Amino acid sequence: MRYTTPLIILAGGKSSRMGRDKALLPFGGYSSLAQFQYHRLQPIFETIYISAKENKFSFDFNLIEDRYPDSSPLVALISILEELDVDEVFLLSVDAPFIDRDTIKRLFEANTPNTQAIISKSPNGIEPLCGVYKKSILPIAKNQLAQNNHRLNDLLRAIDTTFVEFSDSSSFLNMNYIEDYEEGRKNHNLSKR
Repeated sequence: MRYTTPLIILAGGKSSRMGRDKALLPFGGYSSLAQFQYHRLQPIFETIYISAKENKFSFDFNLIEDRYPDSSPLVALISILEELDVDEVFLLSVDAPFIDRDTIKRLFEANTPNTQAIISKSPNGIEPLCGVYKKSILPIAKNQLAQNNHRLNDLLRAIDTTFVEFSDSSSFLNMNYIEDYEEGRKNHNLSKR
């Protein structure tokens, strides 16, 4: 089964902790982490977009560019919801390559008509870049941006959010630092054996 809700891979971050653009780092036999994520998730989602400030990738994909000068996941989310004529989107950070079909399935199973966001919660805390966001949040998100508050956790507190708890944090590995990237590459190679 493939989900009709569009998947948006967020790849527009500054990668300041990594020291270079992590979306462009090679991963899993692909020239970039973004390309790996795009191809890995195609069997799960009918439509996939990549959200970024500009087209910086060397493969064919659907791009959604940020519409605002600031750079943050909130800016990306607003740009995505303004661009797409859909009721909801699934957001996933480019640097989370171990989010699997079971995790995605549990999030969709928790989706109800009244909920405005369905977000993962791992032992590390809230994972705002792994979940479903509804278009109905757009006015609240834009108001928050107008106040120069870019924190997604504040947005999630201001809307009707369902948190889905996961007991294992390993699939939520975010590759923020070079050590995380090296560990991620090692784990990916082990999982293919």
